[in-house]
Formats: sequence, C-alpha cells, structure tokens
Amino acid sequence: MTRSCRPSLLPAIFAMLLPVLVPAGTPSCAHTQDSVRERIAEMRFPDLRFRRIEPREESVRGVPVYFLEDHELPLVTVYATFEGGVRHFPRDFFAAASAMPGLLRTGGTLGLPPDSVDARIELMALAMSFGQGGGSASSWVNTLSVQVDDAVRLWADMLRSPRFDSTQVELWRGSELERVRRRRDDPASLAFGRFNRIMYGEHPVGWEMGAADLEPADLADERLRYVHAAVVCPENMVLGVAGDISWRRIRTLLNEMLAEWPACSGNLQEDPGPEIRPDPGVFVIHREIEQSVVVMAHATSIRQGDNDGYFASRIGNAILGASGLSSRLASELRTREGLAYSASSIWTTSRRDDGLAGALTRTRPETTLAAARLLLAAIDSMRASPPAQAEVTHAVDEVVNGFVFNFRTPFQIIARGMAYRRLDLPPDWLERYVDGIQDVTPARVQSVFRREVDPARMTVLLVGDTTRFDGSASELGPVTVLSDEPVDGGGVIPAEASSPRERPRSLR
Repeated sequence: MTRSCRPSLLPAIFAMLLPVLVPAGTPSCAHTQDSVRERIAEMRFPDLRFRRIEPREESVRGVPVYFLEDHELPLVTVYATFEGGVRHFPRDFFAAASAMPGLLRTGGTLGLPPDSVDARIELMALAMSFGQGGGSASSWVNTLSVQVDDAVRLWADMLRSPRFDSTQVELWRGSELERVRRRRDDPASLAFGRFNRIMYGEHPVGWEMGAADLEPADLADERLRYVHAAVVCPENMVLGVAGDISWRRIRTLLNEMLAEWPACSGNLQEDPGPEIRPDPGVFVIHREIEQSVVVMAHATSIRQGDNDGYFASRIGNAILGASGLSSRLASELRTREGLAYSASSIWTTSRRDDGLAGALTRTRPETTLAAARLLLAAIDSMRASPPAQAEVTHAVDEVVNGFVFNFRTPFQIIARGMAYRRLDLPPDWLERYVDGIQDVTPARVQSVFRREVDPARMTVLLVGDTTRFDGSASELGPVTVLSDEPVDGGGVIPAEASSPRERPRSLR
C-alpha cells in the first residue's frame, strides 16, 4: 500500500510550498518534510528596505501646498488646515467659534441654499469633512479625478462664501442645547468636562458649553462671519493634495480657488497658555448612578520634542495604562481585583504647553475609593522601581511594529506633513520618534516618573452615588463638593466639615 502524505496535517507554510518544492509521488511523509525544511533553509531573500515617501512642498499665491501624486486609484483628496479656533476668541464667541466649521458644511453658500449644496455633493458622490480642534480648523474633500474641477470649486465656495442659513444655525443651536441637557445623564461626559474645568479654569480648555452660551444672539450672523473672516483665510491656510492628478493641473485649480480670496481680518487673539491648577485636592459630584467615574491628574512639564524625557514618558504611559488590557492598570483593576471593566492612564504632551499626567476608571459605587487607591498605587509603582525590561520591550515593539501604518494612504502622508508644519516639528519627526522610542530604557522610564509624576500631587474627581461609596472621600484628601449643573466659575461649592457621603441631599 502506498503511503499518503496529508498536507492538512503539515504546518501551513509547508502545505503552501509542497507543490513547488516536492516532486509528485514522493513516498514518505517524513522524507517530504525533511526535504521541504532543507529547501526552506537554503532560501535567501534580499533585506527589506523602507523608503520613506515624501510629499512635494510647493506654494500657490503664498499658500504652502503639500503635494503627492499617486495614480493607484482614480481619486483626489484636497485638504486645508487653518490656524485659529475656539482658543483664539473670547468666551462670548464660544458658541460661534464652535459652530462655524460645521455650518460651512450644512449652512449653504451665498449662491446655493443648503439643499442645493447637498444635492450636488450627492450627485458627485463626494466625501467631505469640516472640523476643528481648540487651536485650528480643517476641511477636506475627496472626489473622483474626472470631476475634480467641479468638486474643488464647490468645496472652495463652501469655505469662502458661506450662507450660514438661519434654519441650519437654529438646528445646530437646538442640538447643542439638547447635548448640554443630556450631559448630566452621561457620567463620563460630566466627569471629563468638569475635570477640565477644575484643572484649566477660565482657559478655553476648561470652558463647558452651557445654555447661557447658546442664546440666539450668541449665534447671530455677524458673530459667525466675524469668526469666519478671522480663521478661514489664505494667511492662516496650509493646503495638501494627494491622488490621481498632476501638479500642473492642480496648481491651475488652486490658483483659481485662491484668487481674490479676502485677506484675514486680523481678529484672532493670541492663544493664551493655560495655567493648570497646581494644588492637589479631592472633588466630588453626587449622582445617583450605578457606576462611579474616577479621574485624577496633575500638571506635567513634559513637552513633545526630541528629548529622552518625552520618549520615556510615551513608553511609561503605555506600560502604566495606555496600552489596553496588557497595561498595569488593566491587570490590577480588571484582571486581579475585578473592580472595573477598563482603566487607563493619561499623559498629554503638547508641543507648547504643559500637559496632564494621571489615570481614570469606572467602577461600582461600593468600590469607588478602592479603585482610586489602586490607581494611585499603580502610579506610585512606576516611581518606586524601574519597569521590567519585558514591559519596555513590549511597549517599544508596539510602536515600531505599527510604524508602517503611518504610510497607508497618500492622504495620510500629506496630512502628517501639514501637521508637522503647524507644530513646528522637523519633516523627519516620525523617524526621530521611532528612534527615540527604541532608545528608551527601564531606568529612563523610572526617572521621568520620579521627576514628573507624584500621586501626592493629584487632583481627584469622583462622580457617583456618594451614599454608596466604600468610605468617605475625605480619606483621599480635603474635599470640595461640586454641583452637577454647569455653573459659571466651575460650579464649585465649598465642602462643609461633614463628608458628602453623609449629606447627599445638599448636593441636589
């Protein structure tokens, strides 16, 4: 009887290679496997070499343009960023600055009402986005290359000549009022918004949108146009283009787009640097909910840049809690103690301003204080001794192995180049980042935690049903009780001598 080799019982790679490497009719399975192993061992492959793809840096009418030609798909993306956002306007322009980018999409143009704009976008099957961060605004349009002229002209008209249709403005105001009303029903949203208020105070990062910010006068046409004229203008603009188009063709289109675009009004204010709360403390918001939210953090001076402290903070943050279920916080609170579904650390690193370092979780009311203590203990463990080399290696490998995903699409490449320009980072920042991450050692991680992070300095916010807490919040430090309503000045109510756990009715 002839012996039969069953490829399904062999490793997958052997099964794939057998038809090529092994002649038909080989009688012995063992011989087959030995032969394959020998042939695989003899194989030689050239070294993999990564070649970084760089966009061209051009200029049209004084506006910087990042351009990357790519003909793999018949698509073109045009991207614009604008310096200026909520942080560049006084508080009475909070609503107008927040609403303006979205209303560029929904509010029509001077020549077309909103429904006509929607119809053209649908007819051309355009993908389009308008948004903002605290200090900048952005928009992009993606289109088939055969209709790029019509698509870019429509998009440019939406950017340059918005209608700010009154019906759409009122719809935005109504949805925002509803969001404000519902914020109290979402403990996480309530906690994060109030924590920013505690830490940043009257700086725009600490602003909470309230009904008082959403009076009709706050979204008057003149206010929206005041914000628009200050932000969406050539002097604040950087453009990016990626896709199936030549530079000659897109240059002509961009030149037409930028011609006679009004100059910036000059109404942007200087972005004030935040003054982050320096003192520790414990804040409590009483809500009769089934899950408490615990947030804690303090200021840290680590900034984004090419230095050992920054890179060590990234790896240390990943080890502590930013890497998901493999992190220390998740292992401690979820796996070992069963107090929370998830727990994570935060360590923000701005290019210009100080950031926050801390941790957060959600847990049952009956384990609120226990969870808070575990967060503090885990943070302290990063100071007490260096992390294991295996922890550092795992965190570094996650960064390095994900390096290739920074180059998935041409749009991603030009967007990154534009972001580096806005942040004043070198063009090769991504490579510097990976090199710096690879140089991180356990000793450097411990050093940056000892220098920058201290559990005793934490500001702690507890949101939950204080009548069910596993002790008094005052066990963590001096307590300040906050209202759950968005009140000017942060809604701070000085705590009395008694614990909020003993007097919940006074919090309503």
